[in-house]
Amino acid sequence: MTPEHPTIAHFRDEHARRGGTGEVVILPDSVHTAALAAEALGCEVGAIANSLLFDAGGRPVLILTSGAHRVDTAKVAAAIGVDALRRAKPEFVREHTGQVIGGVSPIGHPAPVPTYLDPWLRRHEVVWAAAGHPAAVFSTTVEELLALTGAEEIEVE
Repeated sequence: MTPEHPTIAHFRDEHARRGGTGEVVILPDSVHTAALAAEALGCEVGAIANSLLFDAGGRPVLILTSGAHRVDTAKVAAAIGVDALRRAKPEFVREHTGQVIGGVSPIGHPAPVPTYLDPWLRRHEVVWAAAGHPAAVFSTTVEELLALTGAEEIEVE
């Protein structure tokens, strides 16, 4: 048996420590978009909670958004009181999350990251979010995701 990737193992530990109840699922490597993940999981693309890290003048901001949405960065920046949100570079993502783009989980970062959640996700009884690696996801509910992350709900689109 191949040992689990360290970022997935770290996620599992942090998830359990915070009282998370969802199932971790390892997907095929070919599942690298919200649409492909939804197809593999048998759910709507809107039930995929994308974890998008942005750079707010050198500070990280994590947006948990429905796979059916694109983040309006100007709208969100104004709502959270920052000058601008820029797409984070891969090195910035790894520095602030310990994970790579496509596998950023909502929890388990080296230091707390301000987190915001797209209320559109409430339309789904079960949502799926990354579990620390591009091929790993976990099931959760919006209420549990809010409890795990301390996120604030804001409109992102």
